[in-house]
Amino acid sequence: MPTPGLETQIIDKTVFENTVAHFQEAGIRLPTFGELADPELIPEVIRQRLAGVDPDAADPLNLFRVHWNNSSTGGAFQAVPDHIVLPSSLTGVEAKIVVLPADHFPMIHAHKVLATYGCLAPRVITGQFDPTHHRAIWPSTGNYCRGGIAVSRIMDCRGVAVLPEGMSRERFDWLEAWVSNPEDIIRTPGTESNVKEIYDKCAELDQDPHNIIFNQFSEFGNYLIHYLCTGKAIEDVFDHYQANHEQIRLSAFVSATGSGGTLAAGDFLKPRHHSWNVAVEALECPTLLYNGFGEHNIQGIGDKHVPLIHNVMGTDAVVAVSDKATDELFVLFNSDEGREYLTSRRGVPEETVASLQRFGFSSICNILAAIKIAKYRRLGADDMIVTVATDGAELYGSESAKILETRFCGRFDAVSAGEAFGEHLMGCKTDHLLELTQVDRERMFNLGYFTWVEQQGISVDDFVARRDESFWLQLQSWIPAWDQMIEEFNGLTGVADQL
Repeated sequence: MPTPGLETQIIDKTVFENTVAHFQEAGIRLPTFGELADPELIPEVIRQRLAGVDPDAADPLNLFRVHWNNSSTGGAFQAVPDHIVLPSSLTGVEAKIVVLPADHFPMIHAHKVLATYGCLAPRVITGQFDPTHHRAIWPSTGNYCRGGIAVSRIMDCRGVAVLPEGMSRERFDWLEAWVSNPEDIIRTPGTESNVKEIYDKCAELDQDPHNIIFNQFSEFGNYLIHYLCTGKAIEDVFDHYQANHEQIRLSAFVSATGSGGTLAAGDFLKPRHHSWNVAVEALECPTLLYNGFGEHNIQGIGDKHVPLIHNVMGTDAVVAVSDKATDELFVLFNSDEGREYLTSRRGVPEETVASLQRFGFSSICNILAAIKIAKYRRLGADDMIVTVATDGAELYGSESAKILETRFCGRFDAVSAGEAFGEHLMGCKTDHLLELTQVDRERMFNLGYFTWVEQQGISVDDFVARRDESFWLQLQSWIPAWDQMIEEFNGLTGVADQL
């Protein structure tokens, strides 16, 4: 499939040689996908040097922190990725709902930095991106463009963020502190659901040969790095838990659709555990569920289209969650009144309540979808549902005042807390949930035609090839090929010998 990035040979020798010289001068060594999936493979000399590096600094060594095994202190890697097992006093279900928070990822405190590395590194090692000449364009609804800017800074090249103007103030604050030039933040019209407007801007930018577009919705490097790294992280957590709970089953992986990248972890898990892959979207814009459209405030998940890298035919269920629920639970989880209600009236452990600040809007959305799946499938104490917390509350402080005004008439108290808890957690229903048949999958798959063939120029043959599971199985062979090329690239720069 002739999608940019999917190459295992050097495309432009001049670009490749320029990049090798650039990385040699900048002292940049690239981690392999395998090292990011299993940080125990990272050389000891690098792990020792990381102890003296700020995880939020634009330091080349922080590329070796782009994985799920970081600790909260930024010190030694954890053998088992950090995870939170939510109690039934919070979820209302017996099934074990386990969340992997992404706030220990370096620089942006969100796992999208993993996706951006998975997109940029293959272009670097195949001579498709020259950091001394090209600009990396990162279209996003928030975290992906931040990850792209961070990785661009580390690789000493110019990155450009393209995102809707209506995203949270905190996202723009971070970008303004990290870009090399204010014009490298491009604000497109609209908010979360206005992905086409982002595409339109990228089409305009693509007319300049200096610009390389890293579209997360169609970059298979995004799919592959999540398939391996996020998939293995979840399996490591499950194996760790199963060691003391032999009867536990991994029943489902749940994730908001977003770019489709994180959902790839489900493709890793499904053949190993016979688990369900569950895609989640906003009820206000139920593209997969109802061919719907609209606006919503679950920032970071994107919609109104089917990502090219979403393996729709391997998806087992689609769930829609309302932004009313995520908005109101965000206030419940992050206010003194809400926390007091959870501990004193509902008996939620204080340790759990303290961890709720690690869940941003899309994270809460994922948790609610997991509860819906647990109820729909009548899962019990021997079942585990795993999801991820893409980002934490730190990105949404500016949204709190808006939510208080629109949802709670400017005041949140114990009564409000009880109402939010009762409606959205204990009252969580199995509505707006579809267990997919073959016909449902075909319908959702076909919906992607209008974005990728008619608008974005993908050939019909290449588009249709993704319908067959063999396409996704074959795709996995790119990972060892890229890792070999990364090792050869590092050998040519000589940086490995200098560490």
